[in-house]
Amino acid sequence: MATLDPATEWRRLSEVYGQMDEGELLALARLKSELTDVAREALANEIRQRRLTVQPEAPPIRPPIPETKPDSPYYDDRKLVEIATVWSLADALQLQRLLDRAGIPFVMGLEKATGVDSVTSNFANGVSVGIMNIGLPWARQALQNYEPANEPGPKQEEPDEIPVRCPKCHSTEVIFDELIGELPTSEEDSSLQYEWTCDSCGYHWKDDGIVRER
Repeated sequence: MATLDPATEWRRLSEVYGQMDEGELLALARLKSELTDVAREALANEIRQRRLTVQPEAPPIRPPIPETKPDSPYYDDRKLVEIATVWSLADALQLQRLLDRAGIPFVMGLEKATGVDSVTSNFANGVSVGIMNIGLPWARQALQNYEPANEPGPKQEEPDEIPVRCPKCHSTEVIFDELIGELPTSEEDSSLQYEWTCDSCGYHWKDDGIVRER
């Protein structure tokens, strides 16, 4: 199927919207987030021409998730399970829209906010998103369309520190005695030496201070 160019599509949609009554236009305007950019422009133009006023959409009423005692027969279905951690307001809003569209109640953060506007936790530290266990199958479907933009990158692991070992008995019970020489003025200057004493065998030695894995 060929894709219409924006100008042709705009004219087509303008004709479609021109045949709608006021109620249909206002209802469609409340769903503008579901429309393409061209469709939103054509719809806004038709609304301006008719001088209609679009009332702001009321935020959805999100009932709190009921607290259920462990001895309740509904406990397993209603217990909270974490489905994601959001790291920014934008990602939280995106996930909220997906869950609202699927009709899945949720809570965010330790404060168990039922909407992003009520979250007081710091998104930079990560905010947990939980739902009732019974809603997991539908949540997995909704999460297929979740594309977070602010996920933290993988944490780089610090290399393990190699302990200083005695060259004679290989014990790690080594004592640093003193530094011999002047501080180097360049990478090529290697006159600086370190004095060590093994506390296990009493062996005394000097080296350049670079620990090499054996």
